Amino acid sequence: MPENHLYEYAVLRVVPRVEREEFLNVGVILCDAKSGFLGVKIYLSREKILALDPDADIEMIQLNLNSFEKICDGKSNGGQIATMDLASRFRWLTAVRSSIIQTSRPHPGLTKDLTKTLQKLFEESVL
Repeated sequence: MPENHLYEYAVLRVVPRVEREEFLNVGVILCDAKSGFLGVKIYLSREKILALDPDADIEMIQLNLNSFEKICDGKSNGGQIATMDLASRFRWLTAVRSSIIQTSRPHPGLTKDLTKTLQKLFEESVL
């Protein structure tokens, strides 16, 4: 029988106009440091972002979201943060910030399949 994994996840949000606090869920980050899993799924809807802010810089937002993927993957082009251990990367990515890209507070869960759970959370929170 597969073992249960204790994981944490956070929802990625785009807040095009921080002063208005309106946001759009665009992704999910899931981490299980014990098993060495750190994954992210992202989908940016240009139309929905522009509905919140017609002047939003979609290309800049996409570049910032791409950096989340590079950091999760631990790629060298993800900068110094991408070289940190998984738990530290997750904490850095989910730190409270007042910027266009924000995350929900981390939430815990149990699963037997981390990849399927990431997909399920993504579908429930973003799609």
